[in-house]
Amino acid sequence: MRVLIVDDDTVDRESIKRSLFKSSFDCTISEAVSVDLALAECEENTYDIILLDYQLPQRNGIELLLELRQAPKKRYETIVMMSNSEDEAVALQCIQAGAQDFLLKNEITATKLRRTIIQAQKRFELERELKDSFDRVKRLAERDALTNLANRHLFDETFKVAVTNNQRQQAYLALILFDLDNFKLINDSFGHGAGDGLLIKVCKRISAVLRGSELFARLGGDEFIILLTNLHSPYDVARIAQRMQTAMQAPFEIDGKEFNISISIGISIDDGQTNHSSEELLKYADIAMYRSKQSGRGQISFFEETMQHETQRRLALENGIPKALKENEFFLVYQPVFSVDNSLLCGFEALIRWQSKAGLIPPDEFIPIAEQSFQIIEIGRWVAEQAIRQLSAWNKLRSHNNQLSIAINLSPTQLNDLEFPAIIKRICNAHQLAPSLVEFELTETAILESNSSTLAVLDQLVELGCTIALDDFGTGYSSISHLNSIPLTTVKLDKSLMPLNEKRNKTDALVTGLVQMLKILELDIVAEGVETAQHKTLCQSLNVTRQQGYYFDPGLTAHAVAERYLK
Repeated sequence: MRVLIVDDDTVDRESIKRSLFKSSFDCTISEAVSVDLALAECEENTYDIILLDYQLPQRNGIELLLELRQAPKKRYETIVMMSNSEDEAVALQCIQAGAQDFLLKNEITATKLRRTIIQAQKRFELERELKDSFDRVKRLAERDALTNLANRHLFDETFKVAVTNNQRQQAYLALILFDLDNFKLINDSFGHGAGDGLLIKVCKRISAVLRGSELFARLGGDEFIILLTNLHSPYDVARIAQRMQTAMQAPFEIDGKEFNISISIGISIDDGQTNHSSEELLKYADIAMYRSKQSGRGQISFFEETMQHETQRRLALENGIPKALKENEFFLVYQPVFSVDNSLLCGFEALIRWQSKAGLIPPDEFIPIAEQSFQIIEIGRWVAEQAIRQLSAWNKLRSHNNQLSIAINLSPTQLNDLEFPAIIKRICNAHQLAPSLVEFELTETAILESNSSTLAVLDQLVELGCTIALDDFGTGYSSISHLNSIPLTTVKLDKSLMPLNEKRNKTDALVTGLVQMLKILELDIVAEGVETAQHKTLCQSLNVTRQQGYYFDPGLTAHAVAERYLK
């Protein structure tokens, strides 16, 4: 028997050890003089019995008792509390905290200690059996016997609480209700054994594509429901539902037979403001699942039609991006950038466009989707390859030494692409272009989300020779501390800072102040959104470095650039 004595009194420990040896127990004894040392012992070893003094330095024995009983991993120690105090309230407190017995130190004898340990261990054994029995009953009441998922009762209780909490938090909550298409036919044709086996395997596949924080329940038969809380947007639900559908594509093997199974999904969403009841949300999910069945089975349907169209559009775009890259549907346009002091062309900003078979898709629609799905990594590499290759070709056509530069937008997600600096180096070497002619533009959001890893990517680009520009400056997020946090050389004034009319106003004064501050920081300044002669005159009076906008040219195709500027 392994025994741990926790007592800071040396004399008392020796007395307890003598009593143990006289009690005829075959035991191995360890000692600890404080709660923290005892916890460390219990982390390393398992003890059959802990003889625990009530009064200890810094923290008393009750604290150790509570920590052992509330530890996340299972504990199997029988605990007997000891004290010199004859106060019955102390003994009662120890028993209520979870000790199996209590001993007065001045009454400890070999016989009494032996009897107490035997009784405490038996009491502990009975407590464990009672607890295990309770857990089994609770599991039967809350878990589906076949799939081990939550059952209808647990789902209903949890769902009601989640809806109430969601209305306070005003986040997104969603239900994904689904069943197996043609399950009754399989059950009737191959027997309930095959049907049960199929349900178990379907649940395992679905669980594998969930986040892990959802409540996944079986409502009955082949009908299942998933509760999702704390969602950022309804689109998160659509992506999970699509993963579920994808997981069903491979056939299932049951008793040597293959079954191709599809699921029909219905989704209802609460945004925390519409105050739908739990009954209403469940009804809406059921209606949406019925629509999926009516649409040909194996479909995903939202109860809200506007959300249905929006998510279908977003999913179509996300799935279309790989094909667009493969079939060259993406292309670049180049907006010329001019020097303010002499109005000469000094470079371009590369802007991506998507010409799908259904029409031109604007960047503000597909770029956020590409970022959320991390496909922006591949798109960003493609943009860099195309832009650098094109700039190199243009510079080789120019007879004078005024080499053009190229500005390429870099999303926050791309800063997680640790291979990006090496790729840029390879592309520049392949097309014989100096990296100093390549400028990467970051949004203010990218700076706010920067960390040591993303800053390392920027540092590597700067070491390579590239320059870094802050795009859309002045829209409300940047501060001087942000300007100093990354290796910037250029700041681009957002087009919203350009005056709307000829009258001098606060915006005009704000631009003047921002430019003066940026000059003190020795940063190059580019004015975006130059659309009128007044804007051009303002840039000249402020003595910014470069300017671009529709006053000069919108984004032009490579062919149009060559025709207009390189002949």
